[in-house]
Amino acid sequence: MAVPNGDFAAVLEAAVLRWRDQHLDAVILASGMIGSRNGWREAPYVPCPADPASLAAGMVAVETPRLGRVWLVPGVMRRDARGVPDVMRGEETQILGALEPADRGPRFFVLPGTHCKWALWRDGAIAWFATFMTGEVYAALREHTILGRLMQGDRNDPLAFRRGLRAGGEDAGLLHRLFSARTLALFDEIAPSGLASYLSGMLIGHEIAAARRMLADFGVGGIDSVAVIGGERQGALYEAALSEGGRWVQRGGDEVTVRGLVRLAASLGRRGG
Repeated sequence: MAVPNGDFAAVLEAAVLRWRDQHLDAVILASGMIGSRNGWREAPYVPCPADPASLAAGMVAVETPRLGRVWLVPGVMRRDARGVPDVMRGEETQILGALEPADRGPRFFVLPGTHCKWALWRDGAIAWFATFMTGEVYAALREHTILGRLMQGDRNDPLAFRRGLRAGGEDAGLLHRLFSARTLALFDEIAPSGLASYLSGMLIGHEIAAARRMLADFGVGGIDSVAVIGGERQGALYEAALSEGGRWVQRGGDEVTVRGLVRLAASLGRRGG
């Protein structure tokens, strides 16, 4: 969305042309929203279960004047039991990069962000995933509702966060429980500096409870271990939240995207690209 006049080739050339001139045999791949309908060119979604071979087969090639061919990685889509579609773009590459090549699962992944993804890797493919708008809802509630009026600062308050986790995991109903982010401050039960942590914990707790129910409906039992792939701040929050339930948590950072692209490049080579 920040590329002037949609001139993606010029922006990419400015970033990598000098490197490209020194590595003429290299394959250039790009994943994420660059392959969306609003990106360079749409790479249609691959349906679940999506394995490396199907993702490689779904790549779309773009020819550029100075860089040659650029491959755009497709996203992944699935429909729930009611036929409602869900999609991811970019996270599929991160998941591939977080796995060992021979890993057939089952493995569980949480990818925090504006739109958090939960995913199940099973039988060598992304078998299931679900999107939760936790990050965007948190920002909207804090910045545009009465809940943000009493909040002060962004300091992490572990006690308030854990209290929010418990509140979010209850069956009282999120729309009802959200108002406690105001009332607990009105009665001096949570300090203004802890309200942001409380709200964050409540939304993440609700997300975790909902994801567990959805996985159960998909036929998956308990979750013993989870791999969290995300930035330091959000990753630490999810690590703390998931560890609270006695699960073993593994962290992954930006390097998994690179590893995922390398793995897809190998699959693309087997395709003959």
